[in-house]
Amino acid sequence: MLIDFNNLNINQLSFNTEFEKKVEAFLKEWDSDGNTVQVQTSGSTGVPKIFEIEKKKMINSAVMTCNFLGLKEGDTALLCLPVEYISGKMMVVRSIERKLKLLISDPSLRLVESLEEEIDFCAMTPLQVENSLDKLHLIKNLIIGGASVSESLKNKILQMNPGVSNRIFETYGMSETLSHIALKQLMPEPEEYFTAFENVSVSLDDRGCLKIFAPNVNTEILQTNDLVEIKNDNQFKFLGRIDNVINSGGAKIFPETLEALVKKEISNEVVFIGIKDESLGQKLIVVIEGNESETLKKIISALSFEKKFHKPKEIIFINKIPRTPNGKVNRIELHKIINSLNPDS
Repeated sequence: MLIDFNNLNINQLSFNTEFEKKVEAFLKEWDSDGNTVQVQTSGSTGVPKIFEIEKKKMINSAVMTCNFLGLKEGDTALLCLPVEYISGKMMVVRSIERKLKLLISDPSLRLVESLEEEIDFCAMTPLQVENSLDKLHLIKNLIIGGASVSESLKNKILQMNPGVSNRIFETYGMSETLSHIALKQLMPEPEEYFTAFENVSVSLDDRGCLKIFAPNVNTEILQTNDLVEIKNDNQFKFLGRIDNVINSGGAKIFPETLEALVKKEISNEVVFIGIKDESLGQKLIVVIEGNESETLKKIISALSFEKKFHKPKEIIFINKIPRTPNGKVNRIELHKIINSLNPDS
């Protein structure tokens, strides 16, 4: 279905599918007298929770994104993210604020199969992008969030769209920042650092973790557990989450950095984790999604890791790596699965 927010009469619209009815419920919540709306966190790093967000701050966030991308009234956007989460809700709010025409598509991995005409704006998860590569040329401005974009996916994007001028960005943000507060261009010119929006500044705490001050969306300085490298007061490079850091034999290992290295060579989903080990404290292993493969084992064994202790002590294959509903790898659940395979860990 299509919702034209420049000429909206919600009573004349027909919401038929379960997803469309969720969109309808959010529109009614947004149009209510209340100053806040409820948002659910993904639960990728802990127990999912629900909290209230001010509508005014969501509008401020929408303005920042729309201004950065140059979206204007009458442009067409595609909603294909769950509206339980901030990512889906913000797509609706951006459409309301900028008076966009919003196409509603049930969230799925193969969501743009029927897309035949150009649209101006869309937000997807990496998994959705992976399954929509042949349609990316129809999206003028694409932002990818919910999980980090692997090196293999970046390469696929560039290979599928040689010379295309459409813009693709990786996002940085969280529920507390009302979706993203920084973007990193992947195409047409790949960038190494995220650039924060106007009126957003970044700094480090004494652990090397990112602190964000974005007064338009949150009056408090937001303390993250994300280890970053700061270039200046509005540009930074993500290194990994401090709670994912693996301590093996006294050495600190950033799994996200190793995952990015491996994903340059193989297309399978790859996750590095640490399991209990009597001598090392934590033993570094790599979990690969898919059937066991001697070829993949040889590729990983042959990789030139920066440090000797970066090479995994064990390679484990599983059919499916667990993910949260919005596409993030669920490391907590993955640990449980691996521990069940290694009861002594």
